Amino acid sequence: MSRTDAILGRMFSLHPKLIDLSLERIDRLLGELGNPQLRVQPVIHVAGTNAKGSTIAYLRAFLEASGKSVHVYTSPHLVRFNERIRLAGKLVSTRRLNLALEHVERVNAGKPITYFEITTAAAFYLFSEIEADYLLLEVGMGGTFDATNVVPHPLGTIIAPVDLDHMHFLGNTIGKIAIEKAGILKRGAPAVLGRQTDEGLASIDRIARKLGVTPFVAGQDYDSYEQDGRLIYQDETGLLDLPPPKLIGAHQFENAGMAIAAVRHFKLPVDHAAIEQGLRNVVWPARLSQLSGKLRDLLGPSAELWLDGGHNAHGTRALSRALADMNRARPAPLVLIMGMMNTRDPVAVLAPFVGMAERILTLTIPGETNAHDAKFIAGEARKAGFDAQPSRSIVAALKQAAKTPNARVVISGSLYLAGQVLHKNGTVPD
Repeated sequence: MSRTDAILGRMFSLHPKLIDLSLERIDRLLGELGNPQLRVQPVIHVAGTNAKGSTIAYLRAFLEASGKSVHVYTSPHLVRFNERIRLAGKLVSTRRLNLALEHVERVNAGKPITYFEITTAAAFYLFSEIEADYLLLEVGMGGTFDATNVVPHPLGTIIAPVDLDHMHFLGNTIGKIAIEKAGILKRGAPAVLGRQTDEGLASIDRIARKLGVTPFVAGQDYDSYEQDGRLIYQDETGLLDLPPPKLIGAHQFENAGMAIAAVRHFKLPVDHAAIEQGLRNVVWPARLSQLSGKLRDLLGPSAELWLDGGHNAHGTRALSRALADMNRARPAPLVLIMGMMNTRDPVAVLAPFVGMAERILTLTIPGETNAHDAKFIAGEARKAGFDAQPSRSIVAALKQAAKTPNARVVISGSLYLAGQVLHKNGTVPD
């Protein structure tokens, strides 16, 4: 076990609940640390069900193309915890991370606190110690009581599309979940909204009106879409004709549009050339990424191997649309390798692939006690009409997938599974 893992293990034991929605504990710890969240760079705070990380990746690419230094906080990580904290453009070093975690652990002195809260406090401590121009801050879950929601005056806020997810914590309707996401809105801070359902938009708008905030809304105040292979962005100040995003899928045209809307609505120092460069350079691992290496080598020479972290119905709908576009361009039999956490409904997650997937191979995510069993996922998939069978490992699933000639093999269902795949493949995000 590494030193980092040992520290994180101690932190994990400080509170009996995995998730406990409250700000009291992190407010207490941040106060004992000298309130580093009040000394950080201008913050852009991002919430939503999906597309938070992609939107942040675009914003980072745009700002860095403009010569700005950017801190980033995202979760979860894929392979190493360091991925959650990017300091002035670079992942935090293990030495610096360990020193910060141990400092925060000493200050906390064994008091009850959740794993996400204490590690978020460590991130704020790091951000406050190192110079940068901006801090891009991703909500962990929800918004109102999320541990990141402690910055009183962000530069701006973004709410990506809201859909059904984490319903046991956030509510059982899109409207209720949207209210929680809208908790990041702040009086005096401009807000950009991704494309929302009518129910979600109504809930967010009610919160915004109470704060005197007029959100900049996709489909109303701005729009972005693909046209002849180009990204077209339009708002009241004019139209931008841009290269397509490097990230794959029609949904990435909308995600990039959210980031461009933020650039313009928050008046960030980013010009047209920097947006173009950012679209070409953006990186966000395990979001419909094509894999090479030793796992790909387990398949036939004409097969493709893709990895996507889609882990809820909203995410797999976007994935299925992207795969349908791929199939129109180059038809290939689709083999899905799926693993998911036990908070997910396998039938809902798999529904977008009805009529598309030739075969589904299921996995129990290695090392995750809260993962669905592969046999359970396969059983649910068969009830939904899929040809499905469980596999004992990632390698075994790929060897089974190789029996389908010229297949397009897609591993999906969980970011935790995506991390396991990257680790197994020797691909460490940097």
